Amino acid sequence: MINEIRSPEDMEALVQEWGFLPFFKNEIRGFSIEEHTPPELWYDGDGEWAPWDWKGPVARMGTCVYGKLFWKKAGFVSMEWFPDLANLRRDGYDFDARFDDELASYKDKEIFDTVQRHGSLQTGQLKKLCGYGGKDGKKGFETVITRLQMQTYITVADFDYATDRHGNTYGWGIARYSTPEAIFGYEAVTAAYCRTPEQSRRRLTAHLEKLLPHAGEKQIAKLLNI
Repeated sequence: MINEIRSPEDMEALVQEWGFLPFFKNEIRGFSIEEHTPPELWYDGDGEWAPWDWKGPVARMGTCVYGKLFWKKAGFVSMEWFPDLANLRRDGYDFDARFDDELASYKDKEIFDTVQRHGSLQTGQLKKLCGYGGKDGKKGFETVITRLQMQTYITVADFDYATDRHGNTYGWGIARYSTPEAIFGYEAVTAAYCRTPEQSRRRLTAHLEKLLPHAGEKQIAKLLNI
């Protein structure tokens, strides 16, 4: 078992071991990257947050999904469990079917369609293409992109960094969005579609109850967003 996260490899290994790993400390004790990272690596006083820089490399390993997946906040889900989470959260709907049944807004559809059409887009590119930002631009981008991540239709593929004249990266990474299907393939993402959403809920709940015996029923239901 991984007791401390000291590298991207440690982080990815813990995601694989647990299946679910929120980034920040939350209401379930001990269930976060933050709590398993030594303080000297989490923040060294010079503004260097090593785990924050590792999320891109872990996402690129192709074994887990990263995005706002827990309580509208960031974390990882392994590909062993993501298909059941997608089956549950999507409730049997691919995005187009959800929109056709009037369960998704036009703003949701515009952002989803734009990401799907381009394959992947940096935050600024996506905002510009969909008309967000500026004095006269649309509002509510973060609300829409968070909702689409929570519903598992959009995920963070990687992070882009600015570079100086020597080619060194600096600053905060800028999220690059894609669909899980574009990253992992349609068959992998929809592997649990052979089950009903209720069957996926039961599988996920049983796994999380075993993983988190100190968590209450309501906490696990909230974690799964049900």
